[in-house]
Amino acid sequence: MKQIVLIALCSVLAACSGVAHDDLKQWMADNSRDLRGGVPKLPEVLPYQPVPYDVEGLLDPFKPGKIEPASQNRQGAGKGGVFQPDFDAREMRNSLLEKYPIESLKMIGSLNINRQAMAVIQVEDKVKQVRVGDYIGLDFGMVTRISEQEVELRELIQDSAGDWSERMSTLYLQSKEGSKK
Repeated sequence: MKQIVLIALCSVLAACSGVAHDDLKQWMADNSRDLRGGVPKLPEVLPYQPVPYDVEGLLDPFKPGKIEPASQNRQGAGKGGVFQPDFDAREMRNSLLEKYPIESLKMIGSLNINRQAMAVIQVEDKVKQVRVGDYIGLDFGMVTRISEQEVELRELIQDSAGDWSERMSTLYLQSKEGSKK
């Protein structure tokens, strides 16, 4: 019985290795004729050479500051600039108009009392009079000139590096709501 199974198995294997797959073998031979196996050599690995990192004279990347060279002739450099405002004086003044931004203030009129020009400023539902030298707005705005149509201010603003500079602003006369100019 074992012999019969063995003979049958051999005959099946012999039948599979016949001429039926010759076309496949020929195709494989034709297509693999031009193939050249091989992997290019890896580039030579150079030994590690450390590079010195000299930080003297470089800016600290974690410290905010300007990206401009330091000037030797700037007055007040490093202390907020020449225009640094007096914060204590602001606290002592405790003016209502210094607690609101300029955008929320309205000039609603002007007065001339004893030959001194004054402007009438409205914020929310409150009305205040200001004269030249008074402070208004959040940016230390000092009134420099008052006319019938406008109030000119000199404001002190701080840049990202902490230096203070001047900016001129104007508050214009506002007409009543609903009336034509």
